[in-house]
Amino acid sequence: MPAEANLLEIRSTNIKTCLSATLDTLQILAESLRLSPSFLAIIAPTTRSLLTCAQSIRYNNKICIELLEQTHELLNAIIVLYIKSDTGGDLAPSELYHIAKFTETLHKIHSFVEAQQDGSRIKKFFRQNEMSALHKACQLGLKEALENFNVTKIHLGTELAEIEQAGQKRHQEVLALIEALSDSSSSYTASSVNQVFSSVSSSLNSLSMLPSKPNIFHGRESEVSDILQQFEHGIPRVAILGAGGMGKTSLAREVVHLREIQDKFQKQAFFVPCDSATTKEELATIIGMHLGIQPAKDLVNKIVRHFSSGSPSLLVLDNLETVWEPIESRQGVEEFLSLLTDIKQLALMITMRGAERPAKVRWSRPFLAPLKPLLESAARRTFMDIADEFHESDGIDQVLQLTDNIPLAITLLAHLVDSEGCSAVLSRWESEKTSVVSDGYDKQSNLDLSISLSLSSPRVTPQSLQLLSLLSILPDGLSDVELMQSKLPIDHCLKCKAALLRTSLAYATDQNQLRALVPIREYMQRFHPPTPDIVQPLFRHYRELMEVYKLQFGTTSNLNTGTRLHLNTGNIQSILHNGLQDKYLDRVEIIHFVISLDAFSRLTGYGPIPLMSQVPNLLPNPVNHSLEVHYVTELVNSWLWGPLPDNVVALIDQAQDHIRELDDPDLKCRFYLHIGNYYRLTSNMPEAIKALEAGLALAISTQNTNRQAGILIEFAWIAWDSGDYFRGKKHSQDAQTLAKISGKLNKEAAALRIEAMCLLELGDIINIVAMCERARNLLKLCGMVGTNEDRLFMSTQAEAHELKSEYVEAQDLGARINSAASVEAHPYLYAASLTNLVGLKVLLGVPKQEVQQGIDIARAIFHARAGTQKELQYCDVAQADLNLREGDLVAAKSAYQKCLNQCWGNAADLESDCLERLGDLSHRYGLDCMHTWPALLLAHSLKFRKGLGILNALQFLGNVSLMHGDQTTAISLFTVALEGFTRMDVHRSRAECMLYLGEISKKNMDFEKAKELWTMARPLFQRSSQVKQLADIDARLAGLT
Repeated sequence: MPAEANLLEIRSTNIKTCLSATLDTLQILAESLRLSPSFLAIIAPTTRSLLTCAQSIRYNNKICIELLEQTHELLNAIIVLYIKSDTGGDLAPSELYHIAKFTETLHKIHSFVEAQQDGSRIKKFFRQNEMSALHKACQLGLKEALENFNVTKIHLGTELAEIEQAGQKRHQEVLALIEALSDSSSSYTASSVNQVFSSVSSSLNSLSMLPSKPNIFHGRESEVSDILQQFEHGIPRVAILGAGGMGKTSLAREVVHLREIQDKFQKQAFFVPCDSATTKEELATIIGMHLGIQPAKDLVNKIVRHFSSGSPSLLVLDNLETVWEPIESRQGVEEFLSLLTDIKQLALMITMRGAERPAKVRWSRPFLAPLKPLLESAARRTFMDIADEFHESDGIDQVLQLTDNIPLAITLLAHLVDSEGCSAVLSRWESEKTSVVSDGYDKQSNLDLSISLSLSSPRVTPQSLQLLSLLSILPDGLSDVELMQSKLPIDHCLKCKAALLRTSLAYATDQNQLRALVPIREYMQRFHPPTPDIVQPLFRHYRELMEVYKLQFGTTSNLNTGTRLHLNTGNIQSILHNGLQDKYLDRVEIIHFVISLDAFSRLTGYGPIPLMSQVPNLLPNPVNHSLEVHYVTELVNSWLWGPLPDNVVALIDQAQDHIRELDDPDLKCRFYLHIGNYYRLTSNMPEAIKALEAGLALAISTQNTNRQAGILIEFAWIAWDSGDYFRGKKHSQDAQTLAKISGKLNKEAAALRIEAMCLLELGDIINIVAMCERARNLLKLCGMVGTNEDRLFMSTQAEAHELKSEYVEAQDLGARINSAASVEAHPYLYAASLTNLVGLKVLLGVPKQEVQQGIDIARAIFHARAGTQKELQYCDVAQADLNLREGDLVAAKSAYQKCLNQCWGNAADLESDCLERLGDLSHRYGLDCMHTWPALLLAHSLKFRKGLGILNALQFLGNVSLMHGDQTTAISLFTVALEGFTRMDVHRSRAECMLYLGEISKKNMDFEKAKELWTMARPLFQRSSQVKQLADIDARLAGLT
């Protein structure tokens, strides 16, 4: 036994030493490759925390050491993956998937090891059988990871020298990798690492990030002069219009680099390509990325505030027609432009194909005329700058005649002439032009001919043409990572990319995405559409990325994979749309991807995608039961974003039938969970409970701890709605335990929130802030800061501030939450946050008109949706509060009583709100039934153990006693209430009790006591922003002197 104990101690010391060294290597790799936030960025701090826990293990030492040893081997395997990566540290989706699975296991190992310490905070969460289940989950996860990473040998902890030597070697390899990437920063690979991943989080608001000044630019001197004059006279709004290939973007690039423009706007000029946007929200996302604003549910208000609060700025929106032309998105885009042009210090310049300007914008006059083809002299100079001057003059003239002096056509043909000569180009034109004679001989035909001739260049290999055909349906372009990892059946992809760049058939964006110009994309789609064998590998690649994101959601930082998906959202939607049109992709796979993309867009704050509305008409026949259930589950999940179909209940019932045909326990659990959530939110508690009970039974029988946690969170909310706060607290704590076992940090955070909400009702307000901070830390670990879930904790914090009568702080938080929502994109969330906000504005004395407007907007939104009866009752309470403040006591009392009758037995929180308003005799409703309401409030609060409600009832009963002249009882009641309010730190109620006790002291001629109490009450009224009460207390104090 002593020998075994000694060996265990040696292994423990060695593994901690080695794990520490490996951790240093991980940290250097994560920071130097700029991959944060990524798997490394979350694995490193989790491992560091694990190492800290390992220093004080008290129980199960041998098990913990074995877990640490296997973890160490897997960390080394992951480091090797990055070292061997040929894409500068960007791993393939399959590799990311395995790392995501391991990271889940790492969180479980952390929870297990942390529980083996004396006085462990989380040990109390686990019973013995749960600890065994957690250990088993760790073992299974490690076994799977060892197989995935091909780790066949586990070093024993005593082989310290060998482990240290291998660790030092890997450390040097990491340093060499970093040095190589640094030295090759101009290469495509290094550029991809530094730009694709860091560009999203880096500020793009400096002139150095503008597109380069055109090297060749002739014939637009008049337009440049006209635009410059408009800038000299103020802050203009300029639309650069014209046909495709006319040089609109080049003109905009030339203008932003003029010395006068640079001097006027310093470093506040932004050039935003818009051709990958399809909706107003996507347009706002792209603009926000260039401004360095993090993605949020609604970027429009943030963008407007950014420009409104800053110095004079210039915003250039290039290729705006892509998002403006579709009828379904035009109005939203025009309203967005209108908001931007209302900003006095913001100059706006857009480029658009066509001759029509967007409406709702007061464009600067005189209007800039649509661009026309270049004059002969400018066209010739442009041609000669590209193709040089040694070509025959007659040949040049003949080639220029083919272009009709359109800049893009000139550029393309000039490159051809430069490599092949005029005679060869003219000869090819003669043999190929007949293929387009039937399309007419106009400007657009000439452009198509130019593109066709460029494509037939010897430099454009069949493989290059294949790549260009693929780019034609990819508005976002392709990064080197996607080119190399998507396994396209194209040989030498990077050589093909170089050929397209040299022939100007494609260009590299600032993020080093290979992208084709819009006219070329349109031409290729018409004449050389991509073949299925080219599209399918990219489709599979994007699906694999999505699966990685879904796996890691709520467990690790998902911003890395999420960023890659966001950069390719336009591509994915285009592939899905084309796949449906051309039927070269499996329809079932497409619909599954549409549903996943819709969930991704919703979870990241952008709402449902347009393709989701087409799914009902695309569902296959014969029926695919799994697909039907997936669709209905995602459909009800989008309830908060907009109204559901009228037949949603029928769809749910049909899905219940499909469920019976499936053998997929996890999908069934997920279905029951989200159906239960939908019914709960729409106040159909019997159906909610029925669905959740079915899901919980299945989750328990299949040992699905993740779904158990989610369902218990729903049961906790149901308990909260019914006023059973202790049961809600118990459900939430059980859910936290299960979330720890399953490694779902987002579920653990969600369970913490409902526990905090229950504690608020029970009167334990003091601990709420700490709980919210802990939960937000969990959200930070899984990359969910700034999401809707994060804002829900802000809402809980706001409610804690409100209960403590810290109304200014509560209002500030409420305003931030409301500004993150959008009445167009997610009306329900906007209305809910607005309802909370107007209630605070009533308390803070905000003018009646502003408050009334907010109530009316929220009410109108809720009226337009089914299942919002409770939300409408909150609006009624807010209206009654406003009436009460404005002196309409009769209307206020009637509204409170009506609301109380409607919600009685269904919503304990609304019942309390109404009873508290009716029970407060300071409102002077009249002397009828003045005992009744405080007594009802006391009984109600005792029944539901609402700590603050009990104290409020005691205070109100003290008022009743005081009105009847029973000072002794009043003093007792006010004193007990004051002690409770002091313990909870409720400022306004403390001050009110002191005010009443001081009044009694004054009546009893104890002026010193009255002065003492009122003096203490004064800062409390001030802290709660009660202006009238503050003036009253000052008057009372003045009357004592």
